[in-house]
Amino acid sequence: MKQFETHRIFNIEKASEFNDLALDVFRFQFENNVVYQDFCQHLKKGPETVSHYLDIPFLPISFFKTHRVLSTQKEVETIFTSSGTTQSKTSKHLVPDIKLYENSFLRAFEYFYEAPEEICILALLPSYLEREGSSLIYMVDYLIKKSNHPDSGFYLHNLDELHRKLLDLEQKNTKTLLIGVSFALLDLAEQFPMKLNNTTVMETGGMKGRRKELIREELHHILTQGLGVDRIHSEYGMTELLSQAYSKGNGIFQTPPWMKIITRDTEDPLSIQAYGKTGGINVIDLANVYSCSFIATQDLGKTHANGSFEVLGRFDDSDIRGCNLMVL
Repeated sequence: MKQFETHRIFNIEKASEFNDLALDVFRFQFENNVVYQDFCQHLKKGPETVSHYLDIPFLPISFFKTHRVLSTQKEVETIFTSSGTTQSKTSKHLVPDIKLYENSFLRAFEYFYEAPEEICILALLPSYLEREGSSLIYMVDYLIKKSNHPDSGFYLHNLDELHRKLLDLEQKNTKTLLIGVSFALLDLAEQFPMKLNNTTVMETGGMKGRRKELIREELHHILTQGLGVDRIHSEYGMTELLSQAYSKGNGIFQTPPWMKIITRDTEDPLSIQAYGKTGGINVIDLANVYSCSFIATQDLGKTHANGSFEVLGRFDDSDIRGCNLMVL
């Protein structure tokens, strides 16, 4: 079985290159992914009827809970799983090439920020550390090890220790990234208010049932006040994706060149929504070449003409899942 030339994914420079590569990935997945091929054929879509990435069908994200979404016969190296209640099925993302994931998240991080070697990375991700199979933990653990900073590391419930560490790093003028799940960052901001001048605070969203859901503006206001920063950064990713989008404030996300967000009418799953209108979020993630790169999520949002997007909430019938804000 022919494998995809994955190096092409991370060398996109122009819009035309994205379109050409998206079509190549679509053809590859149509030919090699039985689940996706059946879905496309049900919609009477195939390589002969698709000439632009906007024509490509988006597989409902729920398929990752019920099917093996795989576009290769390569042996699966890793399985990432979503968080969920005992009543809900969890998503399973089968990953045959973990190096592809590492390449994707490292390049995206460096694209929006800097090389992890340049900063100290502190992670406050208790709900993720307490379970197996988190793609977020895999990413952050990799970045922490890559940073080589002696103070980089994970924190579970030891907020007092994290508080002392942050103050120590501030005193040394150390450039620091604090990445955390929303409820834990709120606990830190309320129990240990401080003024951070050299620290970027990034939330990955989600209260995980630990606290009341807040709208983004309220969450970010509490965090900026409690942690003494001008703005809160955010990460948008999920179990079913190998790439992430980032916001450097105000909930406006940008994607790396191999990822694109499109919205659909909530009443018409096959539609393409205009810029500025709220709709269901469809994701093109070309790094997902060995699973499915075209996914219809259960998130609500809107896109802008410059390629940025906002996450505004979730469909009412969807189960709560990590790595994004569930607010409206």
